[in-house]
Amino acid sequence: MLADVFSYLTDGSTWSGPNGVAAFLVQQLLLTVTALVVAVVVGLPPALYFGHRRRGGVVAVNVSNVGRAVPVFAVLLVLALGPVGSEEFGPYGRAGLATLIALILFALPPIITNGYTGVLEVDRGAVEAARGMGMSERKVFSSVELPLAMPIVLTGVRLALVQVWATATIAALVAGPGLGRIITRGFANHRTYEVVAGALLVAVGALVLEGVAVLVERYADPMRRARRSDRRARTRAATASSGPVVGGAS
Repeated sequence: MLADVFSYLTDGSTWSGPNGVAAFLVQQLLLTVTALVVAVVVGLPPALYFGHRRRGGVVAVNVSNVGRAVPVFAVLLVLALGPVGSEEFGPYGRAGLATLIALILFALPPIITNGYTGVLEVDRGAVEAARGMGMSERKVFSSVELPLAMPIVLTGVRLALVQVWATATIAALVAGPGLGRIITRGFANHRTYEVVAGALLVAVGALVLEGVAVLVERYADPMRRARRSDRRARTRAATASSGPVVGGAS
């Protein structure tokens, strides 16, 4: 079977055409990125605001709990069979709009929870010190709270990214787009190697996205950048202070 999986994934005809692996891969990636961007734009600003104001904790917790309790497939099925339907939606394919809405709702809980918690748990001493220096509330948020909360905020976005990528596979159960079409097609035609190949592509894609997200976290975190700059400055200062040894013993 593993030989069949390898042959399937290395066959050029498997990747070409409207029903090829490449087309489904692009659809799943497009779904994932679009759902994540919309979820960040919709969910992150209010989460950061309520964290700064130290209010709305009940809302953030309840949104997280509801988002984890409601089955994504049930939401997708209701949307696909209901008002949204399973029609074509541009490059997202059949049931693309229903899939996008379901994935956005699924991505919101970790983004909202981590955004709110990250700002809320910033050291209050640093916040009060900034206010004591005469900073406005906007300046306190942008210069103190947000940089300190950024690791937790980015972790929430990373979790949402990987979860959405993996969950987008179920869109194929309502004839939707994505790599799940390979798995359902393999089941329908009793081709086990095709099912395994589709699952392998989803797993590898999740690992790649996780790695990319970790790298983005490292370079987007302002506190990490500040620590790197400080270490480089100390290294340059130590090197300059040691200097070359001039002269020698007579």
